[in-house]
Amino acid sequence: MDYGMVGPAIVLGLGCVGSSIGCGIGGMASHAVMSRVEENHGQFIGMSAVASSQSIYGFVLMLLMKNSIQAGGLSPLSGIGIGVSVGLALMFSSIYQGMCAASGIQASAKQPAIIGKCFAALGIVESFSLFAFVFALLLI
Repeated sequence: MDYGMVGPAIVLGLGCVGSSIGCGIGGMASHAVMSRVEENHGQFIGMSAVASSQSIYGFVLMLLMKNSIQAGGLSPLSGIGIGVSVGLALMFSSIYQGMCAASGIQASAKQPAIIGKCFAALGIVESFSLFAFVFALLLI
């Protein structure tokens, strides 16, 4: 049995699972708020979709890991280790980003002037998934 593609599959799967949960959390808050306010709907939708970026990081890592394993530069066991650790970082980052988006959507519905400040918190949470992504690139 070939275990070579387990690591790439794990990093993609965990990144996508986290993104779907995070976007779901933000989307539910967005829908609830849009039913109560008359403006800024586009900003609420945009804020709820920020957690989708981790699935892109997982996809890029999956491709790079696959190529590196096939070329012999990365062992399958190392790929599994990288896939699990980075995949979990992507997953939890996107889930918590969805939670930040939900609270930002609710807060900016009450005070529309703070929506830009709410995006700052999303960027801070995003930075942790970027760190994991860059560290994985260095290991591959």
